[in-house]
Amino acid sequence: MELCPFSLDFQSCTTIKSQALVDFIAEWTDLNAPPSQDIFNHWSMFFDGSLNINGVGAGIFFISPNKDKLCYVLRILFLASNNVAEYKACLHGIRLAVELGVKRLFVFGDSALVINQLSKKWDTTHDKMDLYYKEIRRWGSNFYGIEYIHVVQDKNQAADALSKIGSSRAQIPQGVFVQDIHTPSVRTDLVDKPPNETLLVGNATLTTSGNDWRTPIVKYLSDSSGFQDKTENERLILRAKNYILVDGKLMRKNASSEVLLKCITQDDDIKLLDDIHVGSCGNHAAVNGS
Repeated sequence: MELCPFSLDFQSCTTIKSQALVDFIAEWTDLNAPPSQDIFNHWSMFFDGSLNINGVGAGIFFISPNKDKLCYVLRILFLASNNVAEYKACLHGIRLAVELGVKRLFVFGDSALVINQLSKKWDTTHDKMDLYYKEIRRWGSNFYGIEYIHVVQDKNQAADALSKIGSSRAQIPQGVFVQDIHTPSVRTDLVDKPPNETLLVGNATLTTSGNDWRTPIVKYLSDSSGFQDKTENERLILRAKNYILVDGKLMRKNASSEVLLKCITQDDDIKLLDDIHVGSCGNHAAVNGS
């Protein structure tokens, strides 16, 4: 198969020419480098995270005061959301900057959530994000000066391209550093999880977690219990009409046939998709960036 040249339409290819990426980054840097004022002795770091059907990845792109460029690809090998991938990219990049001896750093990212939280403009409202936030702030104490700057996606295309290489598991171009990340950088397992709940459904039982999307529907179908809020309860009633309980299992009615569809948790859904796309169907899976 002929290699496809690198372009912004990364979804259409799983392999790229190494020189094409190098040329792209060089051209992108000339057009999108930070303003010349106030960057004496400052490094610039661009980061991005990517989540698609093949996996999770992150990209980090450094520009030194002398215009030297360093490219890093992270292949994240544990279940993670796109926000976690963004935070992971930022944290890993800041650690790299410390190892490189950088003392003044501009951090650029197109995630409004990450940048505004790190700039203390927004509060962290999720326990996992708060753990990453605190870890990044801790590493940030190694710098004489560090600033977090939000940019639009068009101004972050180099890091975006690198992150999609990581998430798509594409071939790594020459001159690009790559690292496989097997575990989270913070102890996300310490975050309190909602307790599991065992529901009696007829003569069978169904165990669900506190954040399981199936729980409200199963409860309504079992004993007609719902939400106190009138609007939310009406939505639940309408939604529950599409489901039925069979031997303690929640099944969705199929409008086009009489076949019932088994309902699973979000975690099981991710694992199932992963099994499908690394198995016999893997070669036919489309690569979609995010």
